[in-house]
Amino acid sequence: MAKLLLSLHVLASVLFIGPVAVAVSMFPARAKAALAAGPDQVSAAASVKLLHRITQVYALLGIAVPVMGVGTAQVMGIIGQTWLIVSIVLTVLAAGALLLFVLPAQQNTVDALDAAPESEEHTRATGGLRLLPMTAGVFNLLWAVVVVMMVIRPGSTTGA
Repeated sequence: MAKLLLSLHVLASVLFIGPVAVAVSMFPARAKAALAAGPDQVSAAASVKLLHRITQVYALLGIAVPVMGVGTAQVMGIIGQTWLIVSIVLTVLAAGALLLFVLPAQQNTVDALDAAPESEEHTRATGGLRLLPMTAGVFNLLWAVVVVMMVIRPGSTTGA
């Protein structure tokens, strides 16, 4: 049972977290192009809407990753190990970065696509884009550290 749960956990992380990581990384550049006047504006706006939708949907599906991870840890009897607790904390921080910073900034950008360049929505979206690449990078870095910890399992009593 543990091998099945572990396989599902890894598969879910690849299929659900991977698209979010890519979408949040691509979003800032496409958003800048979409909010700027120019020949690329229409296609960039469509890309921004698609990337935001991917982030929303796959973030929701990504809830399955920590749920299956906790279930797997319980079956394997490793729920109290330090490396796992640190991974859970980092996962919560990554989710917080996504929910509190990335998704609202993306939504502000999507809302501003149809607004006039002088509007408050446009100004808010442009301001939010300054921090979005960094926030997306932090989100991706947290997940990368979690993946490394899952592989290396520092201090694990069950071996690597």
